[in-house]
Amino acid sequence: MNIQQLYDFCLTKKGVTEHFPFDEDTLVFKVGGKMFCLTSLKEWENGTPSLNLKCDPEKALELRAEYDAITVGYHMSKIHWNTIAFHSDVDDKMMRELINHSYELVFKSLTKKVQSEVLDS
Repeated sequence: MNIQQLYDFCLTKKGVTEHFPFDEDTLVFKVGGKMFCLTSLKEWENGTPSLNLKCDPEKALELRAEYDAITVGYHMSKIHWNTIAFHSDVDDKMMRELINHSYELVFKSLTKKVQSEVLDS
């Protein structure tokens, strides 16, 4: 997966918007105004891309134990976020599954009103 494929994949999801809320480097994808995916553009340029993705806490621990590429969320809650390095032992299919999981967790945390607005958009 390259940055364009990541970008296209995230934007195919219902109600997703892109932002640079922290600086000009950190691309953030949100649903309903809440973050579900973050990545550094500089790291893509340097050939060391990674994503920060939300994850169920129990699943996060299991994934960190199973995959070298998955570590605690960099600059995020260590309980609810993972950092996943590309080009390691997580293939593109698994990366898409992890992005989907993050999106679903965040979507489910939205109020029913916001969920409805997202689905109607």
